[in-house]
Amino acid sequence: MNKAVFDEAQLLADEARYCSYGDTVHYLDPPKFFTACSGSYVYDAGGTPYLDLQMWYSAVNFGYANERLNAALKRQIDSLPQLASQYLHVDKVELAKRLCLGMEKRWNRKGRVHFNVGGSQSVEDSLKLVRNASRGKGLMFAFEGGYHGRTLGASAITSSYRYRRRYGHFDRAQFIPFPYCFRCPYKKRRDTCEMYCIEQFARLFETEYYGVWDAKAKEAEYAAFYVESIQGTGGYVAPPQGYYKRLKAILDEYGILLVDDEIQMGFYRTGKLWGMENFGVAPDVVIFGKAMTNGLNPLAGIWAKEALINPDIFPCGSTHSTFASNPLGTAVALETLRMIEETDYENMVREKGAYFLEGLRELKSRYPVIGDVDGLGLALRAEICAPDGFTPDKALMDRIVDEGMKGDLKVNGSNHGLVLDVGGYYKNVITFAPSLHISREEIDLAMRLLDEILARVTG
Repeated sequence: MNKAVFDEAQLLADEARYCSYGDTVHYLDPPKFFTACSGSYVYDAGGTPYLDLQMWYSAVNFGYANERLNAALKRQIDSLPQLASQYLHVDKVELAKRLCLGMEKRWNRKGRVHFNVGGSQSVEDSLKLVRNASRGKGLMFAFEGGYHGRTLGASAITSSYRYRRRYGHFDRAQFIPFPYCFRCPYKKRRDTCEMYCIEQFARLFETEYYGVWDAKAKEAEYAAFYVESIQGTGGYVAPPQGYYKRLKAILDEYGILLVDDEIQMGFYRTGKLWGMENFGVAPDVVIFGKAMTNGLNPLAGIWAKEALINPDIFPCGSTHSTFASNPLGTAVALETLRMIEETDYENMVREKGAYFLEGLRELKSRYPVIGDVDGLGLALRAEICAPDGFTPDKALMDRIVDEGMKGDLKVNGSNHGLVLDVGGYYKNVITFAPSLHISREEIDLAMRLLDEILARVTG
């Protein structure tokens, strides 16, 4: 990879002076510049390769500079790059049809798709949808550890108060403990608890005095429960099998919608097109984005069952974005779906995920500071702890990330870097979201680089 030439010190000074920090997270001091990308790698100005194990927060599931998807974007630029959203273009209709037919095949439910340009915006659209369907109810359930975005409505159902603190918010969600078995909030054991946590949620509907249910009117005060099939920012935490089925049964009994946020877990991150497929539950609304265009052009959306989104109940103008269903985004997304249909991603991702998880378990056996490893498909986690294997150690986690970003890890005499993402309730979890096209050799390289980093930071 060729070296790039620029004045980094001047650029950092200009960034400090002219760029808003409101949409920036500076994990490093100074922040890192990258100048190129390919496959599973990003490259710094000196041409050093950094193996990326987070792939832009799972937006680039199909690898950087994917030739097939890049070519689709280039073709669209040369044919119909722009079109006002009151007009139609072929790819929008075809994309919506394919998504809906896929949902119907998986969950035996007819529905419709509504596009927008990003995940948070689509969460906002879903909030309008469920408030409208519930005659204006503004209260939602969501999970502790859940993340749904930072726009005003999305931050109200995101459990972190720091995203709301300065700005006010709509009706804040009631946050329910997630079945985070490694750190059970009820101090139960997974093998003996019999899902005590779901019983605590069901308990809320036993009497009106628990604040959510009017037994005489047979009506809940809450419109929907927002979930991530696997928690993303919360640390790639997966619930035990059976949990979502029991949750859905409770919600159906009391007329509450299940909204499934698949923005990080969609498009085969977990080995299924939608993460919720792993748990045998049909949601009422699905929110998707990120990897649908492999990060090439912003496009996201919601699918909802027909009763919630048909034109009689959700008419023209209910919500709008100038760039929703833009031709560049829909062209790439349509090519993504074609590629998915032609490739056995389900088995490919499960096999690679199992191999990756095997490597993490081997590291855990040698480093007591790895308290927990787990994963579903290529959504994997390693929880960094004190030597007791349980107490969260954010400082050590930060050191691990910093070492990876130095770009001085030696492999066959050459420098390498390692891009890791930080997640978890205590910011002590490495959340792994490698390219779905990562090779076994690259997984082996990941374990070698992690081993070197862990040896450094643990002495």
